[in-house]
Amino acid sequence: VQLVESGGGLVQPGGSLRLSCAASGFLFSDYYMNWFRQAPEKERELVTLVTSGGVGTNYAASVKGRFHISRDEAKNTVYLQMNSLKPEDTAVYYCQSTVRGVEYWGRGTQVTVSS
Repeated sequence: VQLVESGGGLVQPGGSLRLSCAASGFLFSDYYMNWFRQAPEKERELVTLVTSGGVGTNYAASVKGRFHISRDEAKNTVYLQMNSLKPEDTAVYYCQSTVRGVEYWGRGTQVTVSS
């Protein structure tokens, strides 16, 4: 199983970024996909998830209405569209999935929101 994130970077407050997570090594369509983030000196937190098949989603209160998760089954990729970014969104963002009882994580991509 491999999860590879991309799309992070530096963006001004109010801006947008789209993160991608390319998955391989498992039957992508069968599993939930999650985005976590970890800010400096803070615990890792769940930002959002999408169920298998993309039927359901859930968002942390801090990002609801600004972030949108989606998945492309044909590309084995999950996306995180982040709008109206705030400095407090600055963190390393990780893609995660639990496959057959084992947690798998990507290496993360840095998102920095600053003027």
